[in-house]
Amino acid sequence: MKSVTYTVPNISCHHCTHTITMELSDIEGVEKVEADVHTKQVKVEFGDPATEEILKTTLAEINYPAVE
Repeated sequence: MKSVTYTVPNISCHHCTHTITMELSDIEGVEKVEADVHTKQVKVEFGDPATEEILKTTLAEINYPAVE
């Protein structure tokens, strides 16, 4: 199991965190998603077949791109 934390500047409300949580949770292999409106961070715990590339691509597709 891997854990990553992304900074997502576009998070501005609880609707944003809900959308991110629902979309990332739908990815096979994702075990847990925690999005925080105050820190603008998203923490994801995942295993195979999910990858960081898939997570980042999904965030970008839903207009919440992660920054490095």
